[in-house]
Amino acid sequence: MRQLSWLHHSTYTDLPAAFFVANSPQVPMAPEVVLVNTALANQLGIPMDNLDSAQQAAYFSGQVLPEGVSPISQAYAGHQYGHYRVLGDGRAHLLGEHLDPQGQRVDIQLKGSGATPYSRGGDGKASLGPMLREYIISEAMHHLGIPTTRSLAVVSTGESVIRDTALPGAVLTRVAASHIRVGTFQFAAYAGQDDSLSALIQYTIQRHYPHCAQHDNPALGLLEAIMYRQIDLIVHWMRVGFIHGVMNTDNMAISGETLDYGPCAFMDAYHSDTVFSSIDRRGRYAYSQQPTIALWNLTRLAEALLPQIDKNTERATQLAEGVLAQFVPRYEAAWLAMMRAKLGLLDVQADDAIFIQDLLTIMQAHAADYTNTFYDLSYHQTLSGGGYESPDFQAWYARWKARHGGKVSADAMALMRATNPVMIPRNYLVEQALVAAEQGDMRPCHALLQAQASSYLDQDKVRPYQRPPQPEEMVHQTFCGT
Repeated sequence: MRQLSWLHHSTYTDLPAAFFVANSPQVPMAPEVVLVNTALANQLGIPMDNLDSAQQAAYFSGQVLPEGVSPISQAYAGHQYGHYRVLGDGRAHLLGEHLDPQGQRVDIQLKGSGATPYSRGGDGKASLGPMLREYIISEAMHHLGIPTTRSLAVVSTGESVIRDTALPGAVLTRVAASHIRVGTFQFAAYAGQDDSLSALIQYTIQRHYPHCAQHDNPALGLLEAIMYRQIDLIVHWMRVGFIHGVMNTDNMAISGETLDYGPCAFMDAYHSDTVFSSIDRRGRYAYSQQPTIALWNLTRLAEALLPQIDKNTERATQLAEGVLAQFVPRYEAAWLAMMRAKLGLLDVQADDAIFIQDLLTIMQAHAADYTNTFYDLSYHQTLSGGGYESPDFQAWYARWKARHGGKVSADAMALMRATNPVMIPRNYLVEQALVAAEQGDMRPCHALLQAQASSYLDQDKVRPYQRPPQPEEMVHQTFCGT
């Protein structure tokens, strides 16, 4: 069999043995390629042209392992809806690390590839719908310019997975800067493994934040660096109306990438407290709560790092609190700058926060579509029809035009069009594509993926994807893949 040209490394296995276990994926019955991300493969320097479909299916399902690969499953813990648990890769196998042509290191992981020692009684498998959902939405996030893990392939296994009913099984190949999570640090800290925690800090600094090695207090510098990336990530989510849905500490990647696309969704009608996840009954991870939860998760990270910040717990706590105190003002400044860009505001005025909040309040009152409202502002000088006819919106709109001196400049328009997407992967369209795929029709998936590549281009091919759902098409709940 032809070999897949992967440059395999395994620096993660240089960490203490508690952080992983050697474990091979389950061999699937009859794997078949559903999707292969050729553009990503080329970017990574993993040529697909020397492999036929059957060979691709074998590699991307775990049926055949590339030469020299020793898969592992990673250990970690996490606060899930506020409750601490020891977890680990219950249905994933890390094949190894790959160096792309630019020398950037990434993880290559199989997801849904069978039971592991961390499966906690589960079967370790995944069904086709959730794996395609992760592929579609992670690719949308990439084209929206948001840090994210990406999907290299989806392969059906030829087997059924039993959930509420029998579903077609599948394996996703995921690419990530790494799979180190806040929960990885919690795992070491809660076990009282100071040597393991120290090794993990050094490894993470070397892999993701090398500048922190020169910090007077590397563990403290690491906390600050991770916080800055999380702020940037959450502001991006808020920019496009993305709701992660399951912001547990085991789903917060240290790299600052969006990790785990379970019950996530994009908001249609604007409401600050929008929730989609079927298990988030109290709105813990609602749209407006995402920055608050990010800080909560970072506080759990800080607690895990305390022994390495300073041997004196009181002193360590003071130092960590000093870093975390920067979160709110830094986030608010970043969010305000982002919202100014969405409205094409090229200067700063004292009442900008009020001006922006006034628009959001009007949008919420009229259930205005989040994406299309900002799209319309970006592409149309005159807004009419629907909720735009309301006196409160027209009064705000007059203020906005006055802020632009009566006419939006070319620079302001360019800024808005670079900030506001023309389309998002709307929930009802994603669900329609997944239902079709489970029935053997991949055309809606392919069409949606093709359109997403033009998320910021006002073109005819994206028109069908701009329409908000009709009442009967609305998706009110999304579900975890397990």
